[in-house]
Amino acid sequence: MGMPEGFDNVVNIAVLSDSHGFLRREVVAEIQDCTHILHAGDIIRETDLDELRLYGFIYAVRGNNDLWQDGLRDLAGILRFEIGGVRFLMVHDRWDVPRNLAGVQAVIFGHTHQYSEEWRDGQLWLNPGSCGRSRFGGAVTMAKIQVQSGKILSVRRISFKG
Repeated sequence: MGMPEGFDNVVNIAVLSDSHGFLRREVVAEIQDCTHILHAGDIIRETDLDELRLYGFIYAVRGNNDLWQDGLRDLAGILRFEIGGVRFLMVHDRWDVPRNLAGVQAVIFGHTHQYSEEWRDGQLWLNPGSCGRSRFGGAVTMAKIQVQSGKILSVRRISFKG
């Protein structure tokens, strides 16, 4: 049995959260070189997910504000998946991360609208912040991750004007 498809190639991943029904053109422009898009919830408009699917394979979880939205309330609250040999776990709220993270290399979450990137014992904990409207006077941000052969090569914060 050979390596999974794309295992040896560098994979570009866009990481978004908290778009709140406002999919910025600058965000769409920034994801053009990504084959995978992660959205950590509070999407609000199902049509935004439909648009994101045009640009890459999408993984999305339900945020607290998606519970009332047709087409979004049925999204999973927690996802485990693998891209380029890297094992991810994604939730909307950091408090929903399960205790057992055996084998997980990257934990993705949102909800706070604040960018944070932390490495704990070789494990990435990433909140890409809010990529929609500026909230609570905070920055408008997203992230890009590059992975290859089971390793995270880079994490990059991308900021936009509020």
